[in-house]
Amino acid sequence: MSPLALVSVSDKKNLIPFCKELVEQFNYKILSSGGTAKHLIDAKIPVIKVSDFTNSPEILGGRVKTLHPKIHGGILAKRANKEHQKDIEANNLELIDLVVVNLYPFKKTVDQGAKWEDAIENIDIGGPSMVRSAAKNHKDVSVLVDPSQYQNFLKESKKGELKDAYKAKLALEAFQHTADYDTAISSWISKERGLQSSKHIESYPLVKNLRYGENPHQKAFWYGLSNIGWDSAEQLQGKDLSYNNLLDLESALSTVLEFGYAEKDELTTETYASVILKHNNPCGASISNSASQAFLNALQCDSVSAFGGIVAFNSNVDSLTANHLKDIFLECVVAPSFDEEALEILKIKKNLRILKLSKSQLPKKKQTSTKSIMGGLLVQDTDDTEEKTENWISVTKKNPSTQMNLDLNFAWKICKHVKSNAIVIAKGQKTIGIGAGQMNRVGAAKIALSAAGVLCSDAVLASDGFLPFADTVELADEYGIKAIIQPGGSLRDQESIDMCNSKGISMIFTQKRHFLH
Repeated sequence: MSPLALVSVSDKKNLIPFCKELVEQFNYKILSSGGTAKHLIDAKIPVIKVSDFTNSPEILGGRVKTLHPKIHGGILAKRANKEHQKDIEANNLELIDLVVVNLYPFKKTVDQGAKWEDAIENIDIGGPSMVRSAAKNHKDVSVLVDPSQYQNFLKESKKGELKDAYKAKLALEAFQHTADYDTAISSWISKERGLQSSKHIESYPLVKNLRYGENPHQKAFWYGLSNIGWDSAEQLQGKDLSYNNLLDLESALSTVLEFGYAEKDELTTETYASVILKHNNPCGASISNSASQAFLNALQCDSVSAFGGIVAFNSNVDSLTANHLKDIFLECVVAPSFDEEALEILKIKKNLRILKLSKSQLPKKKQTSTKSIMGGLLVQDTDDTEEKTENWISVTKKNPSTQMNLDLNFAWKICKHVKSNAIVIAKGQKTIGIGAGQMNRVGAAKIALSAAGVLCSDAVLASDGFLPFADTVELADEYGIKAIIQPGGSLRDQESIDMCNSKGISMIFTQKRHFLH
C-alpha cells in the first residue's frame, strides 16, 4: 500500500521537487487542500483533495477543512495498538505517514503593520493541530515544518526505515515550531492591547553555538532574530564573534547611540561619536568634528585599557580613522558604514572583527532587558528613554557656563553606561577619567579623578547616583572640578549643595538616576 503524505504549506519553497521525489521515488500519494493543492496540480503532481478524502466540504470560508476525524485519526493512530486497529477499521481510516505543514505567515503579517482583523485571520488553527498530532505520534508519523528539512528527509528515507532518533528530532523541531508560533501571537496580542502577560514568553531561533561563554569551561549559545540586531550585522572581516565580544558590542553600541546613529554624511560636525569599551565599561568616549578625532580623543582617556577593547562609531569610518585604528590591538569595530579605502587599510589586522550595522537594522520598538536569577528571570524596560534636560535644575548659587553645560550633558550620557557606582570626568566633550563598578561612590571618584589628574582643572564630574555626603564634592574640588551633575534626591542633598557653594562649584540635579548593575 502506498504511503500517504499530507501536504499543506504557506512557504512553498522547494515544495515541487520534494513532492515529485516523494511520488516518483517513494510512491507516496499526496493529500492536500487550498493553495497548496493548486500549486501541486499546476506542477502536474497528482493530488487527493482533503474535501474528497474526508467527504466533507471546507466551511466557514476555509477556517475548517483539516479539522476532521479522518485527518487526525489517520495521523494519531498507533499502528501497533490493537484498540486503535479496531477504530481504524470501524471508521475506515486511511493512515497518514508523513505530515508536511508550515503555518500561516503570522509574523510577516504583523511585521507589515496588519490591522487587528487581518492579523487574527492569519492565526493558523488546522496547521498547528496537524503538526502537534504528528509530533505526538512521531513513532509512526514523520513531520516536516521547514523546507530546509526536505533534502535530509529524502536522504534518510533512501537508507530504509527511518530511525527513532531521527523521528524524535523531527518531533522536537515541530513542537518548537508551534511554540514559536504561539509565542508570536501571544506577544502581539499583549502589545496590541496593552495587556500585562502573566507569563514571560519570548522565542528566538538559534543563531549559532559559540566556542564558549565568559570562560572556556562554560558552554554558550547565541539565540537571536535574523532581521534585526547583531545577527543582521554584516561581519566584513575577522574571527567569529565570541560570547564576550557580543556582550561588549552591545554595551559599546548602546553608549554611542546616545549621540545619534547615521549613514555616511548624515551627521552634523558636532555629533561624530566614538566609544572604546573594555569588559562592559567605557574606558574612553568623545564627540568631535570627525570620526577620527573622536576616536583619538577617546583613546587619550585610557590607552592602556583600550588595548584589546571594542570600538563603536555612530558614523562612517573613513581611511583617516582606519589608519588610527590599525595602530592598536582591538577585538571589534562596529559602525553604520565603512569606506572601501578604510577596509583595505584594516585588512592588515586580519583577526580584527569588523561589523557593519546599518541604522535600519537597529530595533525600532522599545526593548526589554532580561537577566537570569536562580529559579527565574528579571525583566525590565531598557534604560533608553530620551533625556529631558528641561527637567534638570541648578541647585547652587553658581550656574555652569555654556561649555560646562555641554560637558555635563556629555558626561551624563556616558555615565549612564558605566557600571555602578559610576563617576565620569569630562572636559571638552571627551572623557578624561572614569571610575566604574565600585562599592562606594568616593572610591569610584578617587579612581576617576586620579586617572584624569591635572586635566581635572575646570572639568566636570557626573555621578550615576546621588551624593548623600559632602566627601565626593570635597574630593572633586581638590582636583579642580568646577561643575557636577547628579540625580539628587537624597535626604542629605543640602550637605553636598552647601559644599559646592563654599567651593564655587556648580551643581545640576537631573532628577533621574541611571544605576547599572
